[in-house]
Amino acid sequence: MGDAFTESERDALYKAIFSRRDVRGQFRPDPVPDDVLRRILLAAHHAPSVGFMQPWNFIVVTDPAVKARIHADFATANDEAAALFEGERRSLYSRLKLEGIRDAPVNLCVTCDRERSGPVVLGRTHMPAMDLYSCVCAVQNLWLAARAEELGVGWVSILHEEALKAALGIPERIVPIAYLCLGRVSHFEPVPDLETKGWRQRLDLDDLVFRDRWDQR
Repeated sequence: MGDAFTESERDALYKAIFSRRDVRGQFRPDPVPDDVLRRILLAAHHAPSVGFMQPWNFIVVTDPAVKARIHADFATANDEAAALFEGERRSLYSRLKLEGIRDAPVNLCVTCDRERSGPVVLGRTHMPAMDLYSCVCAVQNLWLAARAEELGVGWVSILHEEALKAALGIPERIVPIAYLCLGRVSHFEPVPDLETKGWRQRLDLDDLVFRDRWDQR
């Protein structure tokens, strides 16, 4: 593998980034081949991690009974979340499909073991949350690899952490980072679903970039 990217390889990377979507409703029931799943997990495992701590684990969920238990908690949490919005915002929220837990052939929980590298970790001495951020990098790697494999991914964050840990037998000291739905899809939307439905629009990059100091254009 050469160090330099060809133009087509560079374009493929940007294609994966710009066409990645948070998939909720287009999952097909086709099983995900084991070799494809392993490639995706290997991509996640090659994410950057502060101090090379590699604090992640991956729980692959295919048991319908486990999915059903997690979906039941989602339903409860989703009702609680809907109550936090008012008026038209609540009405719009209630019309959004926010998960594919039972539809996706594979669910995947990414976790963080905050004790894996011991009490003192290179690079985490002054920013203790760097292990959590490292796991998020693994999620992003996995998501882009999945898109390149023509698989959709949906991140379900409307869950009670303790209920998720109980359903998956996650030890108390382990932190769940992401619960993902994964599988073949009928199509990828041209723009994010929440943008299409009018929930949020993508912000202008120029409004988000400062030079040298905060709020200095």
